[in-house]
Amino acid sequence: MRNMIPTDPSQILSLQTRIQDGDLVVVYERHDQMKPIKVTEGAVLQNRFGVFKHSDWIGKPFGCKVFSNKKGFVYLLAPTPELWTLVLSHRTQILYIADISFLIMYLEIVPGCLVLESGTGSGSLTTSLARAVAPMGHVYTFDFHEQRAASAREDFEKTGVNSLITVGVRDIQGEGFPDEFVGKADSAFLDLPQPWLAIPSVGKMLKPDGVLCSFSPCIEQVQRSCENLRTNFTDIRTFEVLLRTYEIKEVISESSQGDENVSFKSPPCKKRQHSTEKSSAINASATTTVMAKPCAETRGHTGYLTFARRNCFS
Repeated sequence: MRNMIPTDPSQILSLQTRIQDGDLVVVYERHDQMKPIKVTEGAVLQNRFGVFKHSDWIGKPFGCKVFSNKKGFVYLLAPTPELWTLVLSHRTQILYIADISFLIMYLEIVPGCLVLESGTGSGSLTTSLARAVAPMGHVYTFDFHEQRAASAREDFEKTGVNSLITVGVRDIQGEGFPDEFVGKADSAFLDLPQPWLAIPSVGKMLKPDGVLCSFSPCIEQVQRSCENLRTNFTDIRTFEVLLRTYEIKEVISESSQGDENVSFKSPPCKKRQHSTEKSSAINASATTTVMAKPCAETRGHTGYLTFARRNCFS
């Protein structure tokens, strides 16, 4: 993702569009089968669609379709924060797009903001925070686990956002945020087992009217956090973001002697070829239409997002 998030204000709308040797790309087979690959001259990718040469990718635009030796194909996508959230290595439980987009809006994060985060975890949210504060802002993220912090630094370098993120090793629950940030943070995010222990520190770090968000999987954590927030915070609100996905299918209706039979036809999962052949003709009396129905594996509860605004008079 080299230069995908420019740090020069004059280049904020200029994005790299061509794949170069050493770039990170997201190889897309289908919506639920993607993986990150570092483009390396001389290397190959082998999957069910054949053998793909990395050398054939260099110079092509992000989003292009590339073909294997067997004429199968995949798409090469830029590792945006949204896609990175779907393909990154899970060192911890991560936040997904629905929660991320919601909290960035409610934290009122804009370019130039200084954001504090604890803990870093797998870095799913951190990458999106970096893009939101670019090009002049910065994200300071902390994790008590040294190896997780080191792995996060490596990932941020891969995706090209390392200049916007500083990763620190620190027990925020026990020590609080460093004093160098007192009164300087525009917003703060907590993903901790006992967030109420860090709330007094966050109150000192935030500017007047700054916003805090705490993510908790259990309502008991939310209740205790809210009790501690009342001292220095106002406008305390908790949300649960639920996402429902729909599956689009082609419905085939066949009429025979006045009887109508209806069946669902899913998209083909067979190996794709360069020239896609049409399936055999449907009976002349058959009709097709497109229908939508909720996916059987809809993601349910992930956690609660509690927001609070630092009291200007505290």
